[in-house]
Amino acid sequence: MTDLSEVDAFTEQLAPLRGELHAHCYRMLGSVHDADDAVQDALLRAWRAIDDFEGRSSLRSWLYRIATNSCLDLIARRSRRALPVDLGPSSEHAVVGDAPLTDVAWLSPYPDTRYEQRESVELAFVAALQHLPGNQRAALLLFEVLGFSAAEIATWMDTSTASVNSALQRARATVAEKVPARDAHPVADARVREVVAGYSSALERGDVDLLLSLLTEDVTWSMPPLPHWYRGRAAVTEFATTIAFTCGAWQHVPTSANGQPAVASYLRAPGDDVHHAWSIDVLTLRGDRVSELTAFIGSEHFEAFGLPLTRP
Repeated sequence: MTDLSEVDAFTEQLAPLRGELHAHCYRMLGSVHDADDAVQDALLRAWRAIDDFEGRSSLRSWLYRIATNSCLDLIARRSRRALPVDLGPSSEHAVVGDAPLTDVAWLSPYPDTRYEQRESVELAFVAALQHLPGNQRAALLLFEVLGFSAAEIATWMDTSTASVNSALQRARATVAEKVPARDAHPVADARVREVVAGYSSALERGDVDLLLSLLTEDVTWSMPPLPHWYRGRAAVTEFATTIAFTCGAWQHVPTSANGQPAVASYLRAPGDDVHHAWSIDVLTLRGDRVSELTAFIGSEHFEAFGLPLTRP
């Protein structure tokens, strides 16, 4: 392609698709950083192959095919993304001095996205996808989330429609085992805001009673890249009072991650005069209480959310 007007037109067409392609790559890969790489690779492949694009399919379909193959190449080279609950049983007592595991490819949180995409980027769903082989992951997302036909997917993945349907069947069974049923009656926004504010206040004040009032009996609390995690109010209470309430002073900023309520947590160590970016805490609700707390520790997560690294 040498005509500048055609280049401009192609670039203009790509712009509105980039966000949804990025969300697709995140679902495939479980990592914002890997999704960045996959989208960049896909757009480079598209640019190099633009002369072969003859309009037999839509530009959107063509780009999804390229992006999916970029993701499959990455999946073949990298370990699947995990959460602490994937590594072993919960800890009954608070683990003091828990050290990050650096040899695990951890799932990362995803900045809030368009309303119609929220269910497809929820943490439990993306985590469940990571247990699928690449071909099953791709088939499920392309068919169930994006609405492409089994025949289209078969062509893109150089396989048969029967193979795609078989992959879909196996993928659905695995995901159904790992993703809890959705609440029939979603929690009102006002109650969600109350829960977020209560969680933030409980940590900032060291108020264990307030914290427990927000949690289900079987709540889990995990903190990737720390390997240990906790299940149940007793274990969570011990962790909160032994570690979370004693490690410094907290500040929190409400946000949203994976289409779920979340807070950005900033920690000020004793003797310091600044709160530093600590974690993005994603709250999974069951009814009007928190059933899962997933605190993604690391200042590297804050850039994707457009959040500062320090607060006074």
